[in-house]
Amino acid sequence: MRKPQDLPVLLAAAAEIKSRRASIKISQEELAHRAGVHRSFVARLELAETQPSLAVLFRLANGLEVDVVELVQALTLRYRKEVVRSRRLAR
Repeated sequence: MRKPQDLPVLLAAAAEIKSRRASIKISQEELAHRAGVHRSFVARLELAETQPSLAVLFRLANGLEVDVVELVQALTLRYRKEVVRSRRLAR
């Protein structure tokens, strides 16, 4: 079972991957092909139901045509926003 503190990470990754995929106008299937993963895995990522391993994160960055450092920085920013949002909702 996933820990509640993992949710901001999952939501940040989901939003960033979906946003970047949409910005380069590729389907989940195309991203999956580029990253060497199954399309259902990309769908589950975008629904915040799973998270990628470090190796898959590198392949996703490549498939999204972005440097992994840039992707991680963007994920970090989204994560911080999700943490703030979740704390506000918990009040």
